[in-house]
Amino acid sequence: MRVMVMVKATADSEAGLMPETALLEAMGNFNEELAQAGILLAGDGLKPSSQGVRVRFEGEDRRVIDGPFSETKELVAGYWLWQVRSLDEAIAWVRRCPKPHREDCEIEIRPLFELDDFGEALTPELRAQEERLLHGLR
Repeated sequence: MRVMVMVKATADSEAGLMPETALLEAMGNFNEELAQAGILLAGDGLKPSSQGVRVRFEGEDRRVIDGPFSETKELVAGYWLWQVRSLDEAIAWVRRCPKPHREDCEIEIRPLFELDDFGEALTPELRAQEERLLHGLR
């Protein structure tokens, strides 16, 4: 099972405050543990939303909205992609994670869709196309 583990943004992360050396060390060690356990597929921190954009889909139109965005609790400051056996295993790893911000914060875990989740809507041709794309990315 693949999961996306999202570190939610805080006022500090949205202000662009960089983490202290101790947190960088702790996160580096945690990431090494994840890699050694064969769980870590990818992960990175994200710059504040003030440096990003959103593209809003309105019918056939596309509208670009410059950051920053409100509702810090709904923004993502960083992420990992993990390969785990279960949601419980992902939870166990997150419980071991160093606190990612000085402020109280949240980490959200969301399972990724797998090809089998799409049922009959995913025709054999579409499955083959997706598998070719995924194989090329890995």
